Order: sequence, then structure tokens, then C-alpha cells
Amino acid sequence: MNSSPHSMSESLEDSQPGSPATPQLVPLNPGGGGKATPPSKNGKKGQRVDRSSEEYRLRRERNNMAVKKSRLKSKQKAQDTLQRVNQLKEENERLEAKIKLLTKELSVLKDLFLEHAHSLAENVQPASSTSEQDSDSK
Repeated sequence: MNSSPHSMSESLEDSQPGSPATPQLVPLNPGGGGKATPPSKNGKKGQRVDRSSEEYRLRRERNNMAVKKSRLKSKQKAQDTLQRVNQLKEENERLEAKIKLLTKELSVLKDLFLEHAHSLAENVQPASSTSEQDSDSK
């Protein structure tokens, strides 16, 4: 058999489903759950780790430091988020108070405008009655 990748892929494509040449997907965890076991990082599958070795102690120490750093980062992010939430709540309260103030101001200005418009309407007489009054006085 030719060991080139091209010829191997052709033989896989040409084979019938269920034949030995077709790769089959087999769940790693037949009990369900949907989670596969992650592969070992160091590639020493099945070997027991000597917990008294210097290498193991250094790896554990680095891992512990990384975990501590990650937890601190997560805690800091939560605190920052909480602080931002509080800032936004305060800003929202200020803006709502400003809306109330501006609404009151608008209402007062509308009332003043309507009073002024009403008083102008009372002071202005129709054009035909003013011309009649002018002719009567002569």
C-alpha cells in the first residue's frame, strides 16, 4: 500500500460505510454526559507520577500559583463589575432627578406662555370693530 496521504484519503473515500477502512466515531464516555476525557498534556499516558519528585513539586507549585492568579483575577473582575453597576445606578438616579426638574420647568414655561398668549388675545380687538370706533369718534 502506498503511504502517501493522497492515496490513503482516496481509499477511505472509496470504501463502503461500516467497512474497516472507514473511521468510526465512538463515544469516550458511553454512560452519557457528553464530556470527553481530556488528553494528558505531557503525553505520558498511563504512567504514575512520582509525587515525591522535584518535577512534580514544581508543576504543582506552578499550577497552584496559576490557580491563585486566576481566582484573584476573577474576584477583581467581579468587584469592578459591582463598582460599575453602582456608578451606573447613581448616574441613573441623577438623570431621573434632572428629568423631573426639567419636566417641572417645562410645565411652568408652558403655563407662562399660555397666560401671555391669552392676555394678548384679550387686548387685540378684531379689525372691523376698531375701524368702526375710529369713524364714530370723528
